Amino acid sequence: MDTPDQSPATCSNSPADSSPSPYATEEQTTVGDGRKAYNVVTDTVTGVNVRWSDNRFQAVFVGISVLVLTPVGAASAALNPSWNLPWFGGGAVGAFAGLIFGIFTSGIWLGIYRFIQHLRGRHD
Repeated sequence: MDTPDQSPATCSNSPADSSPSPYATEEQTTVGDGRKAYNVVTDTVTGVNVRWSDNRFQAVFVGISVLVLTPVGAASAALNPSWNLPWFGGGAVGAFAGLIFGIFTSGIWLGIYRFIQHLRGRHD
């Protein structure tokens, strides 16, 4: 078995040691691999998504959901006197519903989209 010596005297994790890992292939030592690995982990396990396009999409989707469901809630409260809720209370309920709907729906959409992208081998 031909394996490199792993004793502490020969393994250095210092920044001055810029030689690639003896176990890494040439494709794994490019500059963008750290970002790709981070994206794979945050998309499949857990972590903060730092993609500007994903965050912008989710913010716009949530904002539109809140703007659409706020008047729906206000109108529903105004048209249903049995609820005993003023129109602005219905608007608040609609805004909250839009917030919850927007977060979950956009998150599920992004999850499906990123899953398909990873199947295609695109981890950008």
